[in-house]
Amino acid sequence: MRKSQPKKIPLAPDPKFNDKLVTRFVNNLMWEGKKSGAFNIFYDSLEKVAKITGEDGYEVWKKALTNITPSVEVRSRRIGGATFQIPSEVRPDRKISLSIKWMIRYSRERNGRSMADKLANEIVAASKGEGASFKKKEDTHRMAEANKAFAHFKV
Repeated sequence: MRKSQPKKIPLAPDPKFNDKLVTRFVNNLMWEGKKSGAFNIFYDSLEKVAKITGEDGYEVWKKALTNITPSVEVRSRRIGGATFQIPSEVRPDRKISLSIKWMIRYSRERNGRSMADKLANEIVAASKGEGASFKKKEDTHRMAEANKAFAHFKV
């Protein structure tokens, strides 16, 4: 066994919604240590989401995150010279991490003028159950379903 894992440093909740999940999202959104810029992008996108949907932007964002949170994924495992894709449950911490990363990644790849616009459009799409990040979750689940035969190789 390796040395003990380092302790997780608790996150400070964000100033507007007093939510640690928002801080975690903004930390992933941030580039080159520009946290205030990342917060501005996030809050602007929530305002745009509220304008587009007519609902509370924060609630729509939370719904979008839950829509793209995966429950199973495939992991590669080498057995007897062959590599198998083995479906496995996703740890709760990793679920959140994956959904945040997917949302940010696919909003960056979208067409639009500003990052706030792109993020707002991705949030709206994910809350409706469409968009690239939702498709990624569906593909992940589909791969796990297709490789269910190898589930007995679990790590």
